[in-house]
Amino acid sequence: MGAGKTTIGRQIARILGFDFFDSDKEIEERTGVSIPLIFELEGEEGFRKREQDVISELTKKNRIVLATGGGGVLKKDNQKILKRSGTVVYLCAGIDDLLERTAKDKNRPLLQTDDPRAKLQSILTERELIYRELADIILETNKMTVHAAVKELEKLLR
Repeated sequence: MGAGKTTIGRQIARILGFDFFDSDKEIEERTGVSIPLIFELEGEEGFRKREQDVISELTKKNRIVLATGGGGVLKKDNQKILKRSGTVVYLCAGIDDLLERTAKDKNRPLLQTDDPRAKLQSILTERELIYRELADIILETNKMTVHAAVKELEKLLR
């Protein structure tokens, strides 16, 4: 959350000549409502089911870059699908950078809490090992400009 998946993913797709998809945006377009509203109405489990359906569908396409929500890897089925569907990139950043990047974004339901730092730390603790085990490429985006991160990822992918 805030590591640059959508921003960097979109630019990498353009460089590679691939189509770009963001699983969260796909869910919003298909439902006609925001992710926070889905969380409010269906809870995280309802959202994760929708997310799994979208990831399953999109990974059947060829020549795409897919930015998944950070929690997309929590379901074992998603892990298997992503691993067999292509190169998995983990864009990681330190907690301070993530907080700075997400501070004003109200479209992140998991961070709408009195202590976003504690919530982010909890999320990272829960997911970090999964991200690292699943990733074919790990790119630390701490203090990197988007341009520098895209150039580095392009080099790593080639």
